[in-house]
Amino acid sequence: MQDIKSFTLEELKKEMELLGEKPFRAKQIYQWMHEKLARSFDEMTNLPLSLREKLSERYSFTALKQVCVQESAIDGTRKYLFELGDGKMVESVFMRYKHGNSVCISSQVGCRMGCAFCASTLDGLERSLEPSEMLDQVYAITLLTGERVSNVVVMGTGEPLDNFDNLLKFLTLITDENGLHISQRNITVSTCGLVPQMRQLADRRLQITLALSLHATTDEKRRRLMPVANRYSIAELMETCAYYFDKTGRRITFEYSLVSGVNDNLEDAEELVRLIRNLNCHVNLIPVNPIKERDFVQSKASFIDAFKNKLAKNGINVTIRREMGRDIDGACGQLRRRQKALQ
Repeated sequence: MQDIKSFTLEELKKEMELLGEKPFRAKQIYQWMHEKLARSFDEMTNLPLSLREKLSERYSFTALKQVCVQESAIDGTRKYLFELGDGKMVESVFMRYKHGNSVCISSQVGCRMGCAFCASTLDGLERSLEPSEMLDQVYAITLLTGERVSNVVVMGTGEPLDNFDNLLKFLTLITDENGLHISQRNITVSTCGLVPQMRQLADRRLQITLALSLHATTDEKRRRLMPVANRYSIAELMETCAYYFDKTGRRITFEYSLVSGVNDNLEDAEELVRLIRNLNCHVNLIPVNPIKERDFVQSKASFIDAFKNKLAKNGINVTIRREMGRDIDGACGQLRRRQKALQ
């Protein structure tokens, strides 16, 4: 069955034409799905019963089911575990900030990138998410919290650019003025550094923020942490980041997880300055989330501050990521793995 929630409005109009329905039905259905956030065809009460039955027979309707939710006693962050239509599960996180509510969504069930400090990749990739399954993480959280989501981060489980076509369709739908209409500038997409897809994304000239998980300043050190570094060198990544800025005018965010004794000394900071000083960018320093399957340890506060100060003194725009939901399986993939172990 075709996935109706992944259709654009124009695609839905063509579907209605094929069904012998009038074009305005497409707009009604689209509004129910993407504006009113209906959870089934049955809720679409201004459609004739005959049409709702026809839709149920012909199309699948994505509506994620909440399996469990954890809420942080520290900052109110909520981590949701959702069940997909085939029984597989994904995590999503709801965070409140002064500038508005943010949701971090997953783009795949599992991940095949193999980054050494990440829980998401421990069981490998099961499958990529459909556009509707990415969308519905935002929709479900909007309904469950009763609060508007103004920012979306595609930085949960999975490598978004490894699900490129579905990611693009998701971005089209989430920013559509006929739906939630979230601004492109309020959307961040993370990547571990898939160079060809980064260039393809640049060519689309979208106004989203691209966040590159860098985490090291030499190819040798990056290969220890991220298998993708065996395919693409840091030099290639820097060229691609410059290309992205040239095409979009959007500065790159470099995500840099600080791991004690691995990539957190002042020599690393100096090398990072050398690498990125000519790029329009921002560095987000991340105290690494310890996971029991790995032996990585978070850098000491004094090392984190010294690293930040070294960058700042050299004119690099830098922040230390505020730790949200640390008391509720903060790292991507932890809640899903724990739930799978119980089954």
